[in-house]
Amino acid sequence: MENTYPTQIKRQENKTLRIQWNDGKVSEISFTKLRDECPCVHCKGESVIFDSYIPIKTPFKAAGYYDIEKIEVMGNYAIGIKWKDGHDTGIYTWDILRAISN
Repeated sequence: MENTYPTQIKRQENKTLRIQWNDGKVSEISFTKLRDECPCVHCKGESVIFDSYIPIKTPFKAAGYYDIEKIEVMGNYAIGIKWKDGHDTGIYTWDILRAISN
């Protein structure tokens, strides 16, 4: 995946993110999958030497949980997504987007 990057990222009416890649591939990722795969510590947890944080998954989903409010480009390596429930700490690198779109 080295040097693979999006040339276009667009929200679709069917609640998917359409990504055109520089190698010609076109991906569509549902908003549900994007949110469920949020890479932030709050969503995925983390391990640091002898300690681990594993988030508790709850069946309750706040209003706007799967709705995107805003997408921002982060440098030339990722996007940040602000969800309508206020969550905005996930940084989706090009590698993460490519991996979850397969």
